[in-house]
Amino acid sequence: MGGLAVLLSTTLLLTGAMPAGAALPQGNAVKDPEAILRNALPIQAAQLQGLQRLLEATSDDLRAKRWKPLSTLVGRCQSQLSAQHDTILQSFNEKDLPRATALLDDLRSQLQEVAAAAEARDRDGFLAARRTALSSIGAAEALLVGDFPFAIPSEFDALPRLLGRATLTINTTQGELTAVVDGYNAPLTAGAFVDLAQRKFYDDLPFTRAEDFYVLQSGDPKGDAMGYVDPKTGQERHVPLEIRIVGDPAPLYNETFEDVGRYKAEPVLPFATYGTLGWAHSDEALDDGSSQFFFFLYEPELTPAGLNLVDGRNAAFGYVVDGFDVLEELGVDDRILSVRVVEGAENLKAQG
Repeated sequence: MGGLAVLLSTTLLLTGAMPAGAALPQGNAVKDPEAILRNALPIQAAQLQGLQRLLEATSDDLRAKRWKPLSTLVGRCQSQLSAQHDTILQSFNEKDLPRATALLDDLRSQLQEVAAAAEARDRDGFLAARRTALSSIGAAEALLVGDFPFAIPSEFDALPRLLGRATLTINTTQGELTAVVDGYNAPLTAGAFVDLAQRKFYDDLPFTRAEDFYVLQSGDPKGDAMGYVDPKTGQERHVPLEIRIVGDPAPLYNETFEDVGRYKAEPVLPFATYGTLGWAHSDEALDDGSSQFFFFLYEPELTPAGLNLVDGRNAAFGYVVDGFDVLEELGVDDRILSVRVVEGAENLKAQG
């Protein structure tokens, strides 16, 4: 088996050079992977996104068990939906209008369930109802995504790319995970992962590195190669480091935040939650990632969201959204049984 492509050495993370006075990035305080994915959609929808963030903001009152302010905030969500309903619908294309209308109708009923759970001081019921409501908002927001938001540099034309999102199941010896990978913000990285999943490249590969509160890594192929060897060329396929900064029109390629002097920048896809998917490259190069990937084992006490040196030096390309109990049990004695695309396969394009 080829040697590990390790992009996350302790030295790289904890003692990387930084100019005097440069602070760590302020980062994204959002830790819910589904919320991060909603926020990462390339859309401008002030009313709908405002409703989303208002509903997400109930977390603070819920944690403190401030039920009366919580009920008031949910009431504001309901009032906002009623007042802006017609304006929100005007944002959708005609072909998507029936689906959008149905989603907003569902959302109205779901917010009633959220309000009832708040009134009953039912924490578990509130969380379940809110998650359903936010899922409807996210589905509506996804309908607003238009053309792919940027041009991928022509130098990468030979690489597959994911022009949208895909959902995959990762079946392991401990059970199954579900992950969403984001081609809107990391098209080449997510594209490589989906392409290899469809080739069944990851089937029966072991986890080769497991460090508590740090990373769980796989994707090292059998044999001498350290990554995926393209059968057409006989060469190992390399994927560039690809990180999109919030507010930038396109990702950086093969440059870290340090390289461009943007130490306080925030990535659209941050390493801010347990089960963030990251792409492995070596300590010696940024552009030699090929097939190895890792799960970031985020722990709030050790790596506060956005206040780590993984962001800006490594490419996140998706998030585990289900199966966290399985992820907690995985180690170097385990292996991947299969990785399969269950939604979004049509977004994979062979080349530019």
